[in-house]
Amino acid sequence: MKILSALVLICLFAAGLSGAEPAKESDRAQQQLLALMKEVQGQQDAIAANQKKIDEKTAAIGEAIRQAKIYAGRGR
Repeated sequence: MKILSALVLICLFAAGLSGAEPAKESDRAQQQLLALMKEVQGQQDAIAANQKKIDEKTAAIGEAIRQAKIYAGRGR
């Protein structure tokens, strides 16, 4: 999230420096920037969802291993 915030600030700062551009190009650049920001946010949401799934599967595997150890200990 910090990287995204820094990237947005850099892009906005760079867009502000180019004040000599015509209004249409500036608006177009801002629209493109907003579209890119939405795309990155969507990707971050997808990554977070995938990480949650990975954590759930890892926990399930850990529980299966724990139970296997219990059953293996009883068999001795």
